[in-house]
This record gives sequence, structure tokens and C-alpha cells, in this order.
Amino acid sequence: MPVEFLSDEQAAQYGRYAGDPTPEQLSNFFFLSEAELALIAERRRDHNQLGFAVQLCTLRFLGSFLPNPVQVPSIVVRHLADQLHLPSRVIARYALREETRYQHRRIIVAALSYRDFDGGQAMRLIRWLYAQLALTALRPSVLFDLATAQLIQRKVVLPGVTVLARLVARVRERFHAQTFEQLGQKLSPAQRQALENLLILPSDARFTPLEVLRTSPTRISSPALKAALHRIEQIRDLGVSDIDLSEVPQSRQALLTRHAQSAWAQTLLRMVPARRQATLLIFLQALERSATDDALDLFDQFMTHLTLTGEVRRKQERLRTLKDLDQAALRLRDAVRVLLDETISDGDLRELAFRAVSAGELRQAVATVSALASEDADTSPEALSNAYGTVRRFLPAFLHTVELDGTASARPLLDAWTFLRKLETSGRDRPQWKDAPRGFVSRVWQRRVFPHGGKTDHQAYTLCLLERLQQALRRREVFAPGSDRYGDPRAELLQGASWDAVSDDVCRALNRSLDPQLELERLRLELDGAYREVELTLSQNTALQLDGPPGLTRLRLTPLEPAPDPPSLQRLQHAVAQRLPAVPLAALLLEVHAFTGLADAFTHVTDGTSTLPELPLSVTAVLLAQACNIGLAAVAAPEVQALTLSRLSWVQQNYVRAETITAANARLVDVQFALPLAHTWGGGEVASADGLRFVVPVRTLHAGWNRRYFGSQRGVTYYNFTSDQFTGFHGIVIPGTLRDSLFILAGLLEQQTRLDPREIMADTHGSSDVVFGLFALLGYRFSPRLADLPDQRFWRLDREADYGALDDLSRHVVDERLIAAHWEDMLRLAGSLKLGKVKATAVMRTLQRGGSPSGLGRAIAEFGRVEKTLFLLNYVGDEAYRRRILRQINRGEQRHGVGRAVFHGRKGELRQKYREGMEDQLGALGLVVNAIVLWNTRYMGVALDDLRQAGKIENERDISRLTPLLHGHIRMLGTYEFKLPEEIAQGQLRPLRDPDTVQAYLEQIEL
Repeated sequence: MPVEFLSDEQAAQYGRYAGDPTPEQLSNFFFLSEAELALIAERRRDHNQLGFAVQLCTLRFLGSFLPNPVQVPSIVVRHLADQLHLPSRVIARYALREETRYQHRRIIVAALSYRDFDGGQAMRLIRWLYAQLALTALRPSVLFDLATAQLIQRKVVLPGVTVLARLVARVRERFHAQTFEQLGQKLSPAQRQALENLLILPSDARFTPLEVLRTSPTRISSPALKAALHRIEQIRDLGVSDIDLSEVPQSRQALLTRHAQSAWAQTLLRMVPARRQATLLIFLQALERSATDDALDLFDQFMTHLTLTGEVRRKQERLRTLKDLDQAALRLRDAVRVLLDETISDGDLRELAFRAVSAGELRQAVATVSALASEDADTSPEALSNAYGTVRRFLPAFLHTVELDGTASARPLLDAWTFLRKLETSGRDRPQWKDAPRGFVSRVWQRRVFPHGGKTDHQAYTLCLLERLQQALRRREVFAPGSDRYGDPRAELLQGASWDAVSDDVCRALNRSLDPQLELERLRLELDGAYREVELTLSQNTALQLDGPPGLTRLRLTPLEPAPDPPSLQRLQHAVAQRLPAVPLAALLLEVHAFTGLADAFTHVTDGTSTLPELPLSVTAVLLAQACNIGLAAVAAPEVQALTLSRLSWVQQNYVRAETITAANARLVDVQFALPLAHTWGGGEVASADGLRFVVPVRTLHAGWNRRYFGSQRGVTYYNFTSDQFTGFHGIVIPGTLRDSLFILAGLLEQQTRLDPREIMADTHGSSDVVFGLFALLGYRFSPRLADLPDQRFWRLDREADYGALDDLSRHVVDERLIAAHWEDMLRLAGSLKLGKVKATAVMRTLQRGGSPSGLGRAIAEFGRVEKTLFLLNYVGDEAYRRRILRQINRGEQRHGVGRAVFHGRKGELRQKYREGMEDQLGALGLVVNAIVLWNTRYMGVALDDLRQAGKIENERDISRLTPLLHGHIRMLGTYEFKLPEEIAQGQLRPLRDPDTVQAYLEQIEL
């Protein structure tokens, strides 16, 4: 076939019956009306009547005619024959006369008001295809399916598969060519030459200028930050930053950016000039944003490094001066003892005090204490006191290069930023230090910034500004308009007319009212009922105790005792595990592809095709190498074309990336969801979130410190989400161990599987009042496992309510006026999150750090306190609920155990320098673990059927407590041979192991 973007399966299904129609489809598409029966009755012979009816209903159902009209499911023929009171066997005679069939087609097209696919219809479809391509970067196979649906909707007879595929390919090619040409026309000759020069290797250099620009910084130091800022300037100096790219869909820009980021310069040089220059133009604008992200990441980490090293130095200095401080304190103690002696008269007090400690010694002691003791709990000013010389190395470039904006609350800080920027200039407009803005200086910095009667210490002023800027960037009070990760989180929120247009739909989707009083009344009734229910059963709840004095009542909950597995479950677990076939991991992945089409989700980064010869073999090898952390050389085979090292490297570069891994993962989750055994474990409505930690021993900006998890090294957290069917449906790479609650909502909103979990369990680190509030607004239920339950506050809405023994515990009152005042803004934010207008992580950073000057963050926290109290009351009053939370969290931790077993290479350390590489490799790990879960579930179902037939299942309820997170039967070490027996590739299952054989016993020992 000339057009290669269609798979054989997709081409074969085009305009054909994919199987027997459902009863609903038979009634909708294959029921003959009175007019149709009259039209059919005009045919004289029985076989012509039945054949005419078959062709008529086929057009209505498929939108096209079949080449052989009698090749339809027998159920269709019988259904139509019954309506015509004809024997179904007469249909065979209809295929004998071709002229009659074509004559009937013309009559049917007119009768059903269909139109042939002529020149006019082709032009209409071409215009529709152009409109689709202008909105988003659809893969050609998806565009083909959408075009098919569009023709059916417009009642146009589908053309041949080759005709439509060629049309789609031609339109797509022309659209892209026109787009590239339009972008090229925006470039001046100088700009074109500057872009071309990026791909030319200078005679005295090892790398092309493009390679230099797209290399992100990895060191955390002052020179590295200065180099990162210089990198931004180099990109801007090319002069293409302000060219409008609005005619190119964002998804298309992302594809071209990804390709230009990873492709060799020689690959880009082989493109036609228009496409090459347009690709570089789009990439450089994206690169400027990512380079700004890198610079701000580096600034944040470098300021943290300065603070930590300064704090270490401060503590060391304090240890050295501790003896002097002790001596001074003892002198002051002796003087104060005299002062406190009530037997001494006031007149003799001074004389006796100086007799105990001389005036000179007292003055010296006071001076020592003043110099060594600190009045402030925040020691960051002292820790940064000697850092000015270091920050001065990058400060001029930082002020000149980075553009900042912010909220109203950050205006004093931005004024100071502008002041320092102007100080770096020369001329009459250069400001004076006496005019320096002071509103941003916090109390702990006051004494250092203004030490002498209001005169400004220039160095302390600068350090204070940078320290405050770091905090404001973190909570997005200050943002960089030219950045992706540090952009304004409010910019994409629904507002004005766009909010008015969708507000009713959003409220219906969230099951909320725009009237805050209705919502508050509902919450008041629900909270009141929850308190009274717990108070009523308090005497029977032996696990719950209330202690503490009045006004300080605290709640204590006895930890859950482990629930032992019944002997019948243990025997069932053992019997199932013994029967699972022993399989190498490579063969397991190939087998999973055979029944899911796993590798078909991996498409080329530029053209969206997946028709590379033996692509599944190459893709599974790359996935195994990344998931096992062993590198491509370990799975390469020079004698197999699809497994050569160069082929694997090319496939990894062009096919295996975040979006294709996500698409492949969705396939596995969908197949798991369709298995009956998976539904005995859960329906997909419940999930848990937890982090898997990896040490990163290479230099990178995208790792952080945490001695508990990484020792003296740095690392990342792979925060992943596990459904109650044991599948992982999303994962997020987090530098270090940032607070989990920043990312927990993103996992639910950004996942792309068919699962729709409504309740999520997590550990204490994922919990906050804002998280409870946003979860409730969006219709989710947040159920954390709390380790600090005695420290939790219980809130109420009704001040006058009497909750008996719980009355003192519920002494904190929610500010419902704040909720009412910001209720519409809360719904607007929830709607923006639901519709994907704004990123959840950016919103969480803003709200959890108080970055909303309007009080929206505080209002959501107040709302979250009500939801948190409802959860706490349910948590302490229902032991079954606590066990359900624990069970789901344990599933996530067991999944981590399988992930650790798979990720065994290189001591289990992640050795990727850049965020994209980390996301790709850990995404491959999550995908391979999902493949193991799916493979195990499939074979466990067969093993359970075998045990059921043998009468060896003692209790059917034990099946719901089985787990597919088993890996003892999977060989992950040794050589990797990507071979699959023919019968397995055809869809057959491997034979189960017989646990009574010697071979099975030996395999168990070996595994």
C-alpha cells in the first residue's frame, strides 16, 4: 500500500464489519421501515430483495458498501431475512450478478440521501482536514479515523481505503509544507543564516552551536549559573524570540521541539531548508523558555546551597564561641542572683552586684552575649552573611537577563529588583541608595540591612532581596513570563466571559451550586451528623481515647493490629504462584505486545507513524534496557537487524518518549480493566499515591538532598499512582523529596487512562488543608494514612452545637464568611483545573505557600478543614475504613518492591542528567511493571480456573486478596533473547506449571 501510516489491522477494518453487531446496533441500523420495505418489495426475486436490504443496512451502519455484499455476519442476514419473511440462504445467489449489485447501490444512495465521494465532497473534506490540523497535531492514523467519522456523519459514501489514506497524507503534507513556508517568510536573510549556522561545526570546536545551546547545566555553582544566563542571551541574540508562532498548534510545536532536541545535526541538515528552518525556529523559542527554567532552577538550588553551607559555618562558629558565651552567661548569672535576692535593700543592690561581678566584667559579658546570641529563630541572614562576593559573580547577568513579574503582594520585592537592575547601569538616571525600596525587607533582616540609624548596608540588602526572591519564586508570587515552570499560574485561569460561558456546566460537572449558603448549609448538616455519630458510638469504640486537660483535649487511636492471612488464603497464594509459567522478562514483554499491541503505541516523533519493520522487537528491547537500568549494549544483538546497537539507539531517540510511554501504558491499563479477575480486586475507583526514591550519582540540577533516603548523595522521587487493580496509571519525577501534596492532585488530573479514581489514599506527607479543599471541590475523596493524628485539629461550623465528649475536641471554628466571599473564585479555580487550563502543581505551589493575595488560598484551606474533619471523624470511627486505606497503600508499596527488582542494574541508581531522560526511563520502568502485572493477572485467571475445576479453592472470597505483584517466576538477569514461540505470538497461552513435577521444583529453586 503506498500510504504506510495505516496498520494492516486498521486498513482491514476500514468499511468492514469488525464482528457481529450488538442487539442495540441491530435495532438501530438494521430495522427496516415501512418505506424501506416498500422499496425492497419492488425487487422481484427473493435473493435480490434480501441482497438489497443487506446493502441498504450496510451503508447505514458502515457508511460504505462491501466489495462482496454477501460477506456480512450471518446474524445480520438472519435478522433482515426474518423481517422480509425470506429464507436467509437465498443471499448466496445475490453475489452472482455484479451489474444488479451496482444498480442497487445507486438506488440505495438516493433513497438514504447519501452522496458519492466526488470532487465537491473531497474539497469539503480537505477544508475540514485543514481545520483539524490547524488546531492540533494529530497523528495521520487518528486523522484518518476522524475523517472516516466525518464522512459518515455527513452521509457521504466512504471511498476506498487507499483513496482516503492518500488524501489524508497529501493534505497533511501540504499543510505542514505551507506552515513551514509561512514561518520561513517571517525570517529575514540574516535570521535564516543564523539558524543554518547552528548546524555547522566550527573548525576549532568539538560540538555544533546547536549542541552547545541545547546542553543544559548540570553543576550547582556561581560560574554555572552565570553560564546558564549567558546561554539565554545566546539564544536571544539569534533574533528569533519575538516571531509569532500562533499558526502552529502547540502539540505540533511540542513534537518538533522534541525532535530538534534529540536529533543529530546531520539529521536536521538532511531536511528541506524550509522545514529545517521552521523546526529550528520553533525549537529555539521553546529552548529559551526551558533555558530560563534551568537558570531559575539553578538559582533556587544555588541559594539553597549557600544557605546550607552558611548554616554549617554558623554552627561551627557557634561551637567555637560557645565557651565564651558560657563564661559571659555565668557572669550575668552571678549579677542577676544579687538582683533577685529579696533580702537586699534597693539602696545596697548596685554596690553588692558590682562586688559580685565588677562593672567591667559585666560590660564585657553583655557585649559577648550581644555579639554571640541571636534574637531571631530564622538564622538565614546570618547564614548568608558572607555570601555577597559569591552572588556578585552572577548578579549583573541575572538582573539583566531574567524578566520578572508578580502579584500585588510581591510589588515591593519587584520594585527592589528594578532598583538593583538600574544600579547596574550608568548615567544620570542611575538611582541612589537612599531611594532604595524597603518594603520587602523582613523583620529578621532589618538589623542587618539597616544597622546604623536607617543607613542601608548594600550587601545585606542584596542578599535579603535574593533570599526573598527565592521564596517568592517557589510559591509563584513572583514569576517569569518567559518561563514554562515558573510562569504565571493565574494567566490561564477561566475568567470574564470565558468563565461565564462555562460556569453552569462546571457547576453541574462538579455537583456544586453557585450559591455558597446552600453549600455551607449542606456541609453544616453533614458535619453535625458526623460528630454526633462518632459521639454516639464513643463508648463502644475501644480503639479511640480522649485525653488531656479541658481546652487541650487530644485524640489517640490505637494502631491497627496486623490481620493475619487465613490458612486457606496462604494455600491459594502458594498454589497460584506455583502454577505461573517461568518466563524471561524479554519474552514476557513480547507476549504482552502480542495480545495488547503495546509497541504500536510508539510512533515516530515527527511523522507519527509506527510502521518501522520489526518495531515491536526494537521497542521491547529498549524498554527492557531502560526499565532494568542495564543500558542498550546489554540487549543488543549484532546478528539481528532490529537489535543492533545503532538501531536501538535510534528507536530510543525517536520512538520512546513520555507521550508514547503514556499511550502504551493506557493500553495496558485498559486491557487489565477488561479482565474479570482485576474486578475482584477493585473497580478502578480507588487509588494510592506514594514515592519511590532513586539515588542520582551524576551531576544534575534535577536531584535533591535528603540524608534519610539518599545518604550523602542526591536523588529523585518517582511519585506514582497505583489503582486498586494494581496498575500504575501515572508517574511524576520530583527532584529530591519535595512535599508530596504539591503533586498528588496532578496525578489524578493529568492521567490519560480509562480509569477514573474518585478516592485516593496517601501518607501524611501528601496531606494538607488545601489538598482536602481542592479534592472536595473537584469531586474527589482524599483519604490519607495519618501518622500525626493526635496533632490534628477538629473543626466545626456551628459554634453553639453540643457534641458531648467531643465538644472540647471540636473547639476550632471554620471561618465560613471567608468561604462565602470567595466561593465563586473557588469554583472558577476548580473548573480551570478540571478543564486543564492550569497545571495542578503550579496552583498547589501558589495556594499552599500563601501566594494568593486575594485570600483564595485561605478560603480553600478553610473549606478543606471541613472536609478534613469529616474524613477524621470517619477515620477514627470506622476500623474497616482504616484497614481499607492501609490495604490500598500496601498495594502501592508492594508495587515498589517489583519496581526495585526490575530496576536492578547499576546498583539501582538513576544515572540520567536531564529531566526528560529521567521521565523517560522511570516511565519505562512503570510501563514494564504494568506489563508484569497484566501478564500475571492473565495467567492467574487461568490458574484459578484450573484450581476451581480441580476443587482446590476452599473459599472464593480469598481470590479478592490475591496479588499480581509477583516476580519470582520472571527471569530478569542473564542474557536477553527476544524470541517468542509461534503459538504464543498467535495468541495462545503458555501451559501452566505442574507443581508436582521435579522440573517445577528445580525451577523454583533456580528462581
